Amino acid sequence: MRFFAVLTAMGLMSGMAMAQQAGVAPTPPMGWNSWDGYGLTITEPQFRDNVMVQKEKLLPAGWNYSVIDEGWYFENPQDRDTPDTLRYAIDEYGRYVPVPERFPSARVQGMPAPVKRAPTGQEKLAATIEDTSFSALGEWVHAQGLKFGIHIVRGIPRVAVERDMPIQGSKFHAVEAADETDACPWDPTNWGVKDNAAGQAWYDSLMRQYAAWGVDFVKVDCISDHPYKLDEIEMIRRAIDRTGRPMVLSLSPGPTSLAHAAEVARLSNMWRIADDHWDVWDSQGKPFPQGTKDQFARLNAWSKYAKPGAWPDADMLPIGYLGPVPGWGKARMSMLTPDEVKTELTLWSIGRSPMILGANLTKMDAAMMAMLTNKDFIAVNQQATESAQVVHDGSLIVWRSRLKDGRVAVAVFNTGDAPMKVDRTFAAMDAGLSGHAWAVRDVWAAKSMGKKKGVSVELAPHACVLLMLQESR
Repeated sequence: MRFFAVLTAMGLMSGMAMAQQAGVAPTPPMGWNSWDGYGLTITEPQFRDNVMVQKEKLLPAGWNYSVIDEGWYFENPQDRDTPDTLRYAIDEYGRYVPVPERFPSARVQGMPAPVKRAPTGQEKLAATIEDTSFSALGEWVHAQGLKFGIHIVRGIPRVAVERDMPIQGSKFHAVEAADETDACPWDPTNWGVKDNAAGQAWYDSLMRQYAAWGVDFVKVDCISDHPYKLDEIEMIRRAIDRTGRPMVLSLSPGPTSLAHAAEVARLSNMWRIADDHWDVWDSQGKPFPQGTKDQFARLNAWSKYAKPGAWPDADMLPIGYLGPVPGWGKARMSMLTPDEVKTELTLWSIGRSPMILGANLTKMDAAMMAMLTNKDFIAVNQQATESAQVVHDGSLIVWRSRLKDGRVAVAVFNTGDAPMKVDRTFAAMDAGLSGHAWAVRDVWAAKSMGKKKGVSVELAPHACVLLMLQESR
């Protein structure tokens, strides 16, 4: 009987965690992330400048997460390619903290600046022990009506392991939690974490730290693919739930395997379905960078797994100005053409992907802002009850989505390199749509097209049309 009681309790706890998870992200998260514009180098003034634009121009349309991506704990992020020269900011428990020279509000007022300590003969990695936090910055973000997020790489800092620092709130030390046989293939900063009590204590200490900072969104990297680390995802999930603070858990990078669909949907709120997506149309079969065209098949394969609290993530939107120090390549205006930008926004919206902007918002022009705040475009992403690809005929792809208010969104894409004439009835494109006339609105043109039974349109290469249909008898 006791065995069954334990199973019942575990089931109740799992159910409560999933209910909390659905409440955290009932619709696909929307917001801004610093990576595409600033890479590892974002500073507090730059972050605040982007947040103010987000507050004034984008928040009214629902873009409410503001996320600092990787590297906020590097004193010298420009030296990432030579990891032995990196200098880290950590606290007395070996946890990364923001570098005060880059994030001035991170310094506790009245606290003296710590002495910079060079490595001793026993220490190869340089670190400064700091009493800093993101609490003040998190409070400021919340005061703007936005939600605050950070990026981390899974695992435990190598600088903490090298010094065998104590794990806050536990009897354990870093060496007991670290798996020094498990290194992220592309990140030189951390060791993996063992699936043991010390490992759980480490993640518990991290999430307590982030909850105290007011973090609402945690993006965890090197965990969803190459390699996929189920044990660490489970530990992080438990650690978040134990804080009692609602936090979106975002897993990177992709492509997450479909074989793990049930696990990631149970444990996280969003997970990457492709490797890093950048401002190219087609990856030409290469794993990196992924292009807009590549995401059609991925979103189609994952669409049935999208549900409140759990969203397949096609990655950030690299539109607008990518600079001054983008995470890939040189500073530039996005290489996507205007038609490709519209296609990308439409696909992310109707595919119910999280929509996280990656551009430098301070340089976003009025035309792009108008697209990003188009109410029907936002409604398709946020109000859909289900969405599916209903036609794939050569270069012609059609997606259909049903909204809570009874409207139906239809997106017609030309993914080919030649112009295309599309002349089809709605019923022929999707058996779920009746053959009578619908009241049709062109979302991007923001105009009514009257009553129609189908779509007749000339599409340029890589272009699309997004239509909103209303029952009209």
